[in-house]
Amino acid sequence: MNTQAPPSQRIEMIDALRGFAILAIFLVHIQEFGFFSFPPPESQPEWLNSLDDIVSRLVFSIFAGKSYSIFALLFGFTFYVQFHNQEVKGNDFGYRFLWRMLILFGFGMINCLLYPGGDILFVYAIVGVFLFVVRKWSNKAILITAIILLAQPMEWIHYAISLFNPEYTLPDYRVGELYGELHRVATTGDLKEYFYASMTTGIMANIAWTLSVGRLLQIAGLFMIGYLIGRKQLFVATEKNIRFWVYILVVSALLYNPLMELKAIMYSRVEQTPIIGGTLGVVFDMWQKLAFTFVIVASFVLLYQKNFFVRLTNNLRYFGRMTLTNYLVQSAIGTFLFQPIGFNLSKYSGATLSFLIGLVLIYIQILFCKWWLSRHKQGPLESVWHKLTWINSGRQ
Repeated sequence: MNTQAPPSQRIEMIDALRGFAILAIFLVHIQEFGFFSFPPPESQPEWLNSLDDIVSRLVFSIFAGKSYSIFALLFGFTFYVQFHNQEVKGNDFGYRFLWRMLILFGFGMINCLLYPGGDILFVYAIVGVFLFVVRKWSNKAILITAIILLAQPMEWIHYAISLFNPEYTLPDYRVGELYGELHRVATTGDLKEYFYASMTTGIMANIAWTLSVGRLLQIAGLFMIGYLIGRKQLFVATEKNIRFWVYILVVSALLYNPLMELKAIMYSRVEQTPIIGGTLGVVFDMWQKLAFTFVIVASFVLLYQKNFFVRLTNNLRYFGRMTLTNYLVQSAIGTFLFQPIGFNLSKYSGATLSFLIGLVLIYIQILFCKWWLSRHKQGPLESVWHKLTWINSGRQ
């Protein structure tokens, strides 16, 4: 295994890419904080309704399902860095990592309280166990396992069963029912009821939706791919690695449209064969989003070799160094801006205005990050997470 320490440029690139991911997640969530309770079309001019439709489509087609995937890749990469740093000292970071995931689970519960049904932290904390299991496996074994997980095996199993049993139906995760209850509670404006529903119905809705769209195993697979990227030092700007990312960009770009067409074909057959939507439809949807994820990552890596792009994404580095803080702050701000327990802006702001509000809030957060990091090594919640991770270790 390559024991080369990560160059500072690579660390900056990872911070910038992580900043891009958290920015993209927020731009998606800003459309969802009000549970899609946008102003009625008749209350807006037609041109604004059309613009809202365009903005919504663009945000979800470019960012939805890709931003969290990038985040998952970098989560696995970060685990490699932490594990390797301890490995060269003769320590096994694995058990400390499990404790770290327990702390992350706690942060996830806080976020669920603020933004029910939309948290990824506690899901990452649970799926992080996969990294603990494979941490000492060979590269080949990890890659094979990751490919199997990214293939969406559960959806293929459900579809195969349906071929032999035409009466077979998918498990009912009650996603629509759970989110419907969350929406009802959110519209009442009752803070106590909202927080209670967030920690009960919201968590169940989040888990149910994650299972229904095939994200759980995909996250585990992406964690492992990120871990392998770290092991193979693929973010180091060598000639060999540049060729690798060019190859990934070309292949991913070529696969994207065929996968999108296959997804459309699958969903066009749902009326005749309903189970296809929750099986093959999910498979090709996830593969299409995965292809676009690697288009983004490969493009980012290749562009970061250019000085103009480094300057362009400079502020994202600060944003990416405080992702945990930014993520929870975004949930708190978004909830109280857009829901009835706060300013209830979802009644007045459609997709376009919500998007613009999101950009303003991101700009303010970046300014705060730059100010904070000029005075501290880590963000406030990152510092808490770090200190709790190494508690009773003799390490500051």
